[in-house]
Amino acid sequence: MHLFYTPDIEGDIYTLNADESRHCVRVLRLGAGEAVSLVDGKGTWYEGVIERAEVRGCEIRITDRRELYGRRNFHLHLAVAPTKNIDRIEWMLEKCTEMGIDEITLLHAAHSERKVVKEERLEKVIVAAMKQSLKAYLPRLNPMTDFRQLVTSCREPHKFIAHCNEGDKKRLDEVYRPGEDVVILIGPEGDFSEEEVVLARHHGFVPVTLGTSRLRTETAGIVACHSIDFMNRV
Repeated sequence: MHLFYTPDIEGDIYTLNADESRHCVRVLRLGAGEAVSLVDGKGTWYEGVIERAEVRGCEIRITDRRELYGRRNFHLHLAVAPTKNIDRIEWMLEKCTEMGIDEITLLHAAHSERKVVKEERLEKVIVAAMKQSLKAYLPRLNPMTDFRQLVTSCREPHKFIAHCNEGDKKRLDEVYRPGEDVVILIGPEGDFSEEEVVLARHHGFVPVTLGTSRLRTETAGIVACHSIDFMNRV
C-alpha cells in the first residue's frame, strides 16, 4: 500500500506536492493507472488512481473516501520536556505516533537542558510515522510551552504528572478509566522540581508512577502512551 499525506485535498482530482510527487514517481516508480491511498491528517482516508505521473506534480483521481477513519473515543495529550539529544525525542514522537497519540506539547521545565527545537523537523517525523502506521489523523504538535503556563491553563478533565520524587503516587491503571480524555506530563532528564510537582498538584494534576524502574524521558513518554492505548483496547 502506498500512502501519501495530502492536508489540503479537495474535490475529486488532487495534485501531490513536489516532495510527494518525487517520492511517488522517482522512488516508488509508480505510473498512470496505479492505485494509491491518501490521508488528510484530519481523519479522512482516500483511495485514488494516478492519472498523470509527473515528478513536479503527480495527479490523482479520487475514487473513494472514508471519514473518521480510525477515530478513537478518547484524546491523549502528552506534554514532554525535550531531551538534550534531540534524536531521542524524535524517536519518542515517532513511536508514540505509531501507537496512537492525539496531541503533543513540548515543555520548558526548571531542569530542561533544551530550550529550542526545530518544530518543522519534528513535524516531518510525525507525518512520516503517521504514514508508516497507516493512520488518518495527524497528532497536533504544540510549540515549546512554559511549564507554569501549561499547568495553569490545562483544561483536560483528567490530568497526571509522572515524576521520580518521593511521595504518594498512583499507577496509571488505578486512576485512569478507558474512554477518558487525558494529559500526562513527562519531565526532563533532571525530572520535575519539587516546586513544579506542588504547582501541578495545586492545579489538579495527580502524581503517577510508570513502574519501579527509573526511565529516560523518551522511554517514559512511550510507556505512558502505550499504557493509555493498551487500557483502551482491553
